[in-house]
Amino acid sequence: MRMQNQPRPHRARVRQQGREGVFDVIRHLKRGKDQQGRADDDAQVRATVEGILKDIEQRGDEAVREYSQRFDRWDPERFTLDRGQIETAIARLSPREIEDIRFAQAQIRGFAQIQRDSMKDVEVETLPGVVLGHRHIPVNAVGCYVPGGKYPLIASAHMSVLTAKVAGVPRVVATAPPYQGEPHPAIVAAMHFAGADEILVLGGVQAVAAMALGTPSVAPVDMLVGPGNMFVAEAKRQLYGRVGIDLFAGPTETLVIADDSVDAEMCAVDLLGQAEHGPTSPAVLLTDSEALARATMAEVERQLAILPTAAIAAQAWATYGEVIVCDTVDEMVATADELAFEHVQVMTRDPDVFLRRMTNYGALFLGPRTNVSFGDKVIGTNHTLPTNRNARYTGGLWVGKFLKTCTYQRVLSDAASAHIGEVCSRLCHMENFAGHGEQANLRVRRYGTRETVPWYEPVPALA
Repeated sequence: MRMQNQPRPHRARVRQQGREGVFDVIRHLKRGKDQQGRADDDAQVRATVEGILKDIEQRGDEAVREYSQRFDRWDPERFTLDRGQIETAIARLSPREIEDIRFAQAQIRGFAQIQRDSMKDVEVETLPGVVLGHRHIPVNAVGCYVPGGKYPLIASAHMSVLTAKVAGVPRVVATAPPYQGEPHPAIVAAMHFAGADEILVLGGVQAVAAMALGTPSVAPVDMLVGPGNMFVAEAKRQLYGRVGIDLFAGPTETLVIADDSVDAEMCAVDLLGQAEHGPTSPAVLLTDSEALARATMAEVERQLAILPTAAIAAQAWATYGEVIVCDTVDEMVATADELAFEHVQVMTRDPDVFLRRMTNYGALFLGPRTNVSFGDKVIGTNHTLPTNRNARYTGGLWVGKFLKTCTYQRVLSDAASAHIGEVCSRLCHMENFAGHGEQANLRVRRYGTRETVPWYEPVPALA
């Protein structure tokens, strides 16, 4: 990272959605790794994951155990915890730790329940004798991955297991890697309190493969959810279609949007607070104040000298950190939407401008009194969010992700069946579907009042 001897600001052109013209005044004071470098990294990850998945599909538990030994040095008698092991783990926590976990889960459960209550089943008579409806049906079995290698992400158990249970999922399997050679007691407790039906101590690609593909010791699930490192994210991507997934979630990314109403200390803390997730976690400052931008860059260096997790955060900042200076709020909105980041923290005089105008983001954190860490751990919104610009087309994990909205129909009268059948017959033949058309014709013939209805021809309209 070239901080002492900064290159001349790079001028970038950013197109704003829905407006004519191109902004030509946006300046990058610091750039991260280029797209080609990131693509090369992605290709290596894809190949590695593909090989592991094929091996586990062919050799099942034997392969799972080998990868667990290789990557985590973990070779227990069974990967699934029994009730005694769960109770032992919980007993290692202090009353305060248990109370804090339960407090966080109460916030997340409460907001998830509000979201669930907003989703109503529907049944309506759209025409005389025609009834249409939909039901929200929970997925039958879900596998929840909880990261726990470098950091034991206790909160991911709340966000996945608890939310699935609020949705009504009957079987929830939760898994996390061992932490320092054993099950992490707080993760196990959080999974148990959230309602997990099965708890595994198993990490990485081998964990998601076991849940998705099934092995003799792990029955397959229908859906995978939860964050993870680049290998877990890639495994979910490759398994998508065989099972459902919540979203394509890669390394954590954070965008801090700030003006000179806040100071460099706050900006630097909030950038590094997310950069510490991992060496590939992008952290970007977007501002209309060049003075704040340069002060924040200097403050980042100061904090990296004292941050306990600086070894990781410094690597992320050096390789993936960026500082972008705009001239106007319009440019800031357009740039933020183009980036489509997972976490977007807004610390400006009027943060609601970004709430009203932004369309591409995982979650917004509005004003300096809140921050991404609140959302990550306790405040109640879900922290499993889209990365890699996927916020252009999806939101994050929520109770609705575990529900299938399935429609149904009834026709209650002969007249309604014949009426719909006549129109359907003609539409089918417009598409050259004779067999489809005959399904409609048969209903006109059986339930209508016409003397004759031809086979394999459209039903003519009555004059």
